[in-house]
Amino acid sequence: MPVIFSTHPLHPDATARLEQAGTLQIASTPDERAILAEASDADIVIVRAPIPAELFARARRLRAAIRHGAGLDMIPVEAATAAGVLVANVPAVNAVSVAEHVFAVTLALLRRSRAIDRDLRTTGWNAGRAHADLSHDLTGRTLGIVGFGNVGRAIHRIAHAGFALDVLTVQRASQSLPAGVRAAPLETVMGEADIVVLCCPLNDETRGMIDATQIARMKPHALLVNVSRGPVIDEQALIAALGEGRIAGAALDVFANQPLAPDHPFFGFDNVVLTPHLAGITEESMARMGSGAADEALRVLAGELPKNLVNPDAVAGYRERFAG
Repeated sequence: MPVIFSTHPLHPDATARLEQAGTLQIASTPDERAILAEASDADIVIVRAPIPAELFARARRLRAAIRHGAGLDMIPVEAATAAGVLVANVPAVNAVSVAEHVFAVTLALLRRSRAIDRDLRTTGWNAGRAHADLSHDLTGRTLGIVGFGNVGRAIHRIAHAGFALDVLTVQRASQSLPAGVRAAPLETVMGEADIVVLCCPLNDETRGMIDATQIARMKPHALLVNVSRGPVIDEQALIAALGEGRIAGAALDVFANQPLAPDHPFFGFDNVVLTPHLAGITEESMARMGSGAADEALRVLAGELPKNLVNPDAVAGYRERFAG
């Protein structure tokens, strides 16, 4: 029986399907040391936590690393390709979940939900209600989207049709954009948007992209929302801007180091909404991601290539490894 190893538990529907196809093993803890030790006999690895590059040299039977989601920064793709291991992902399935999260936290900041809830509970009705005069509508504002992939497009659909927002995005090929969004350089987006949403992939170009210079371009009343990856932002620059009141607030789902340390300065700001890297996780999205990952695993075990293969250069080495 093939061994299917997952760094985390999966949705029950995906679990049932994979258990019918092989032996499903779940990591005892999702850290690289445990994954390296426990996945060495795996035929398939399903990835929800960073996996070490050494795994591809050690796991002789490994056919594919399948991302439970879209982002590939958890998989050392070059090392997988060199070892003849296929890499696949499940794009788009949690885009709407992330987009809905973006508007939930943006509205929480604009309507001062944290402060209202806290003061209502601790001080009373009038104290909570007093925040209302300082809250703001979302409709009619300008939204800047940095990263116009599946998540960015889902955010745009809600922004344009639901809140009548003026939408800007950083996009080189403006002719491919849908109605209701216009392309602009990053500097323009940072300077004109009332809400800046980061939903770009993490790579050499985007790492540290939102630095002190870019944050300084933001309006004093602007909000920064990050559902991308933590290292896209220079956290010290953001902490300085928040501490000096140079922007109105932030909603952060991802961080340079995760889990977020209990004494991190972000916890000291009343105008920052923090969530533990869950923007794309709902019961519905977990079912979709689990189903997509299971589909790809079953394809590979049946001798087929993944539908969403991301490293075609690995195919020749893969076929050589498993010929016959």
